[in-house]
Amino acid sequence: MRSPSIAWRLIRQSLTLDTSDDICAGYIVDRLERAPGDVFAVIDYLQLLDQIRRHPELAVQVMQLKAFADSTGAIIVTLSQIGRSFKAGGKPLPELSDIRLPNPVDLSLFTRTCFMHDGKIRLDPRP
Repeated sequence: MRSPSIAWRLIRQSLTLDTSDDICAGYIVDRLERAPGDVFAVIDYLQLLDQIRRHPELAVQVMQLKAFADSTGAIIVTLSQIGRSFKAGGKPLPELSDIRLPNPVDLSLFTRTCFMHDGKIRLDPRP
């Protein structure tokens, strides 16, 4: 039996997977504030932050995540659903207008966008 590589051991020591059902920006920021070293977080997916009505509106939560990232240098990636109308539009890749947002969010708060579809990818600067 092979022993785990050094890289794998480092990943296991520094990787945290949180599957809380009570997910919101406040919870995420609290967890990330306690994380040692540089922070890289992936939220899968953005719309889940908007499911529990006792949490702040999605727009407020995105502002909270942005403020945390700006003040700490953390990198926060949010995956997002794309609206069904995208496929009917005939475009090769989604655009900002294709992001499914049940409630309004200022998408200019994001510093980059990355759209993928059917083997294609596009990385754009600030929306």
